[in-house]
Parts: sequence; C-alpha cells; structure tokens
Amino acid sequence: MAPLKRQMHLGVFWLGTGNHTAGWRYEGAATSNNSWPVVAAGAQTAERGKLDLFFVSDSLVMDPGDHPSFVSRFEPTTLIGALSAVTRHVGLGATVSTSFSEPFNVARAFGTLQHLSGGRAAWNVVTSSHNAAARNFGRERLDEHDLRYEIANEFVDVVKGLWDTWDEGAIVPDKATGTFLDKSKVHPLDHKGRFYSVKGPLNIDRCAHGHPLIIQAGGSPPGQELSARTADIVFSVVNGDKPSAKAAYDSLKQRTIKYGRAPDDIAIEKMSLRDLYNVTAAARGHWVIYGTPPRIADIFEEWFTAELADGFIIMPAYFPGAFEAFVELVVPELQRRDLFRKNYSGSTLRDHLGLPPSPSKRIAV
Repeated sequence: MAPLKRQMHLGVFWLGTGNHTAGWRYEGAATSNNSWPVVAAGAQTAERGKLDLFFVSDSLVMDPGDHPSFVSRFEPTTLIGALSAVTRHVGLGATVSTSFSEPFNVARAFGTLQHLSGGRAAWNVVTSSHNAAARNFGRERLDEHDLRYEIANEFVDVVKGLWDTWDEGAIVPDKATGTFLDKSKVHPLDHKGRFYSVKGPLNIDRCAHGHPLIIQAGGSPPGQELSARTADIVFSVVNGDKPSAKAAYDSLKQRTIKYGRAPDDIAIEKMSLRDLYNVTAAARGHWVIYGTPPRIADIFEEWFTAELADGFIIMPAYFPGAFEAFVELVVPELQRRDLFRKNYSGSTLRDHLGLPPSPSKRIAV
C-alpha cells in the first residue's frame, strides 16, 4: 500500500478581541474576549474551514495595561468543555500551567474533556513565567526556570500515568449479575517522586479515544526536551528565517528518537500572525504574512514541502472578519493544491493529525 500523502495541519489561536492589540477597533470586529456567542461562532468557523485545532491560551495574572484579550478571559478548560457541545470535529486545545496546578486535577479535567468532546481534547503544557502569578498563589516568586521544567516533566508523567490507571473495558455494566466494574482493570498509580506523591487511580474511566493530546511550545533547551519526550503537537515561533526554522524542525524531530519515539509522532506547527489586508499589524514576536490568498498559499506550500513545518497556527488580527477571510479565501486555495483536507477523515484530533491511538502503558512513573 502506498504511504499516505503528507497533509498540512492548520489551527487558530483564539483571542476574542483579535491578535492585534487594537484589532477590536476595526470596523465590524468583536470587542470582547469573554462573549460566548463570539467564541462559539469562532470555533464553528474553524470547523467550517476543516481546521485541526481551535486553541485557547491562558495566564494566571491580570495586568490592566495588557492586551485586551488578556485583561478578561474565560478559564480555558471550562471554555473548551462548552465548545465541545457546539462543534463536532475540530480539535479543542486549552492551556493549563504546571506551576500552580496538581496532576490529579489536571488528569481528571482533561480526561473529562476527552469524554465530552469525543476525543478532541488537547492540553497545552506550560510553566508560568510571571512572578506576579506566584503572588496569586501565596508565593512571592516563581521557581527558577530549569526547576520549573523539572517539575513539569514529572507533572506530565503523573498525569499520563493517571490516565493509564484504567484499562480499556473496565466498566462492564452487567444487569444480570450486578457487576458494574471489572476491578482487575483499574490500578493504583503509587507514584512517589521528587515533587509529587500520587496514589491513584483516577476517578474517571479511560476514554475510548485514548489520551488527550499534549501541546508544548517551550523554546529553551529544557522546553525542547519536554516537547521531544511528551508532546504530540509543538508550537514553534518563527520570524520567517528558513535556515533557523529548518534547523529547529530537524533538531526537534531527531530529539524524539532518544525517547523511543518516531519523528512523525510529533507535529510541529509554526505560529504566525496572518492578516490578509492590514500589513501594519503588530506582530507580537510572530511572523507576519500578507498579500493575496495565492501568495499566502505559496508561502505555506513552500515551508510545508521543504519540511520547515508540519502546519501553521493562524493568528488573525481581528475576529470574525480576518479569520473568515482566511477560511473563505486561503483554505480553498490550499485545498485546490491538495495540501489541505477538503473534509475531515475522522472525528478525533488524533484522526486529524494522523496519530495512532494511545494504547495503555501502565507503568509506575
């Protein structure tokens, strides 16, 4: 059988007031980051465009002078839980920090989201980077950078271990015998590590679609190692420089091998601010692409076919107009070139990314 043709992946970075700090001032633009009708419509637009992922970032600190969408924002896991009820195919990614959470709570939340969404949930693993956030949790400052990543590595191991405390088919509701649970298929975790001690098992059964996916975007060496070892999707910030993008892409793919993973087990998506019309958009550190739909498709195709990226995260300057323009003008051009799907081939995020199911790996971590 011939190998499947490599397909581009696309996601959207949701900020209700737009990724441009003044995007909300554009005629017809949304002016709120916590309007349910606005965000629901955005997720449905992503699904109409056959995108892989609708992504929600987060922070645990509020600065009145910050980006408008950072001043007031929905809690991400609550939001994607609600979005799972008004979408059917698009993947739903939510950010949760390992710096101020507990593995059991995160494992339970995303286990629940995986059930509610039918296999479309993804956890963006971050370590908080603002000392101001620490002061919201009874601390004066964050742990040092490398220590935060040591904690994050154990945190992710415990979360994944908790997901594996249930084997498939553990719930067997037999009305005749009165047996509800096959106890032989539920196991304690018994984790005792440097930072966490977690007995387990988790109090939600294993989703038929396997684990939620892991997203990571760490650019530092410890972050890259965490990505190579644990992530299914990696966000990489680029400035348009091809040699550096290629070096980063190849380096991360090769890093996966030392962790017993195949390079194709991880999808690398470049984060870029896409604005079809407003070339004065503030990039906020991201690559700005502008021009006609064919020109933008040309750039995507060039980077994708040269294996500089597996896909792209779209960061519209404002919603809904700039995002709708991308879906209505650029996506059809990519489809015409047979670079991007015309229809979803499955219902889960793993299906969209071409990743295999996650079999149980019940081990002590």
